[in-house]
Amino acid sequence: MRALLELVRAPAALSVPGDTMAGAAAAGRRPAPGLALASVLMYWSGMALNDWADREADAIERPERPIPSGRVRPGAALGLAAALTGAGLATAAVAGGRRGLTVAGLLAGAVWAYDLGLKRTAAGPASMAACRVLDVLLGAGEQARAAVPAALAIGAHTYGISVLGRAEVTGAAPGTAERALVASTAAAGLAAASCLRNGAAARAGAGVLIAGYLASTLPVQAGLRARPDPENVRQAVRLSILGLIPLQAAAVAGGGRFATAGALLCSLPMARWLSSRLATS
Repeated sequence: MRALLELVRAPAALSVPGDTMAGAAAAGRRPAPGLALASVLMYWSGMALNDWADREADAIERPERPIPSGRVRPGAALGLAAALTGAGLATAAVAGGRRGLTVAGLLAGAVWAYDLGLKRTAAGPASMAACRVLDVLLGAGEQARAAVPAALAIGAHTYGISVLGRAEVTGAAPGTAERALVASTAAAGLAAASCLRNGAAARAGAGVLIAGYLASTLPVQAGLRARPDPENVRQAVRLSILGLIPLQAAAVAGGGRFATAGALLCSLPMARWLSSRLATS
């Protein structure tokens, strides 16, 4: 069971439900728990597929991972990825109807395209960002256009994570930290823009959370300029993934859903604890 939790990066999945919550808030809808569950299932499927696709490289670069270490068979990882994708599509169809299934289908296609082909190309960071953009739009339903700024904010942050993720083995090259910093700054600006049309209280709440997002994300990314070794890059990636939660909460608060934003923030301490446990044990 522990090997499977590592395979799907279980703690990081706490950074996923906020995508559909942000999309729903931007569209003026109540969050749909079923769509949040669908996005988590898609995320887990992508993580399992990622390790299946990378199993040969991981045998050299990351032999401690579940597949190269022999704790999970490659066929089991691929089967799990397919099963989780199917479960995610079915859940999206039940919770979101035909439109939910359509967006979830696009998301599933983007996830599999990234893991099986685009990840190691120049389009890799953008394709990963597209997965998160679609995840936000999944929560928006028929009002997807209203959720585009929030989706782009989360997509921009994800782009920065992907840029850093490419340096987890070799260390950060010159300019890597700067690209991640630009992406995080753009994410903050887009998140702020997503709530400009809302009331003063919503803008103020979002502003506080955006400031918290920047405070939790920029310093660790900027630190890579002085210490670009792989261990620090992996730490920056882990903390940047968790940084999605305050960014999502900002988008939710910007839509006037303060209680939902507060509930989302409450998941952050648990995500940090689980992430540190899985990373250090």
